[in-house]
Amino acid sequence: MSGENFVDYVKICCRSGRGGPGSSHFMRNRMTAKGGPDGGDGGRGGHVIIRGNTQHWTLLHLKYARHVIAGHGDTGRGQHKHGADGDDVYVDVPLGTVVRDGETEEVLMEILDEGQEVILTRGGKGGRGNDHFKSSVRQSPTYSQPGEPGLEEWKILELKLLADVGLVGFPNAGKSTLLSVVSAAKPEIANYPFTTLKPNLGIVAYRDERSFVMADIPGIIEGAAEGKGLGLRFLRHIERNPVLLFIVPADSNDIAAEYQTLLGELEKFNPDLLKKNRLLAISKSDMLDEELKQAIHDEIRDLNPLFFSSVAQMGLVELKDALWKSMDEATVW
Repeated sequence: MSGENFVDYVKICCRSGRGGPGSSHFMRNRMTAKGGPDGGDGGRGGHVIIRGNTQHWTLLHLKYARHVIAGHGDTGRGQHKHGADGDDVYVDVPLGTVVRDGETEEVLMEILDEGQEVILTRGGKGGRGNDHFKSSVRQSPTYSQPGEPGLEEWKILELKLLADVGLVGFPNAGKSTLLSVVSAAKPEIANYPFTTLKPNLGIVAYRDERSFVMADIPGIIEGAAEGKGLGLRFLRHIERNPVLLFIVPADSNDIAAEYQTLLGELEKFNPDLLKKNRLLAISKSDMLDEELKQAIHDEIRDLNPLFFSSVAQMGLVELKDALWKSMDEATVW
């Protein structure tokens, strides 16, 4: 996914179809000159339906097609023939898509499974034909119901990536380099802030042909929860990762303080994120000799830090072992 092709937020207008009117028809044939009412019902208006599709990784296909319009129901006919239902319209989205009300921003649904279908905007009911209104005192009703109008509603679609491990760290902490080394993903890597302008996913091969999905989230800065830097746009992508891997570089001025700042930003954004399993890893550890590693370990012993270097291919096996164990212990929520 190139940066231009990754779209994780769209607002679309969903217009369902109106129901077809019922028929006010009376039976007429060679044998019956003045038969009773036999008007059929109108067809239902088309629904706008959201559907999970694993072939999609982004909401790009909806960026320039923000008006989704379903078909109208047909009119009922004589001989109790019902009108055809309006054509439903399907909105295919990647798994992990959250749907919000366009006005209140209330969460309405989440799409988590392939083929999962939920009606976004319901079509209007078809009107009943005059056959429904006959009675002992009104044997020849001449009226029928009009169909219900369709609805026009704005919906917000918001993608939250589905991954097993989310990488959390300041810009240039080494997240993208790690992902590029342990998976086939090829994120842009350079020595300046916000090289990563979009989330990147990579499949990490593990022992015995097992694997897991790792997500590289654009770097957090202090104040991200209030929208600074890339802010809220990407913090939501770690809400579904059962394990968070905090990465702090070995050349940080204060590893413990940097880790606490990252924790603080996550807590401000969503306190539930602190309930997830989390690990702390020190990147660029090829810069450290054993004495310095021991000093750092002693200083933050309670955090049980892992040391690795993507460039030197050091500590990666141990890191993957720790991640796999943490995933195995994680509570999915």
